[in-house]
Amino acid sequence: MLTPPSDVEVLARFGRALADPIRCRILLALRDAPAHPSDLADALGISRTRLSNHLACLRDCGLVTAVRDGRRTRYELADERLGHALDDLRTAVVAVETDRTCPDAETKGCC
Repeated sequence: MLTPPSDVEVLARFGRALADPIRCRILLALRDAPAHPSDLADALGISRTRLSNHLACLRDCGLVTAVRDGRRTRYELADERLGHALDDLRTAVVAVETDRTCPDAETKGCC
């Protein structure tokens, strides 16, 4: 019997996807609208091979899905809530980054 992934596993998978700037750029592009790989590669300025590897990782993480579109394949976020989550996460990280209330932040670089 398959057991559902734990919260930690789910967050680790999301973190692995966000660990690469190109994958972040792909997710942000797909947040705006579904896209075909060739269009994504052109928009991001990367090779189609490199894009394909990153899309495979994002599919394995369950964050994007491939949808047949005639003879082509279109990619989109697996769930529209992921777009909201990306926005919320970006906003929270920016807020934390600009809120340097820790007195040791400058000397220790901890916060």
